[in-house]
Amino acid sequence: MATMKSITARGTRLEQLKQLAKVLASGIDACEDCRALPQLTKQYRETIREIEEIEGADNDTDEIGAILAQRDHDGKSGAVRTYRTGVSGD
Repeated sequence: MATMKSITARGTRLEQLKQLAKVLASGIDACEDCRALPQLTKQYRETIREIEEIEGADNDTDEIGAILAQRDHDGKSGAVRTYRTGVSGD
């Protein structure tokens, strides 16, 4: 396993976050201090969320993205039809 120092020196933001997630997971597994565990788990969740956001930004193959891209290609509006969503058009 690569160290945080080596990843930080030459890795991308995503690689750094993935390494941090591994370090945090190890810390959570080895944690014996009940007072430190909530902060470790919170940081772990935030790190995982950021990883998912970055990976999602690179992934344009999601279903909704594909639909919006097709509508844009067809020259159709991406706007929501208010009469179909229950949103007041006034």
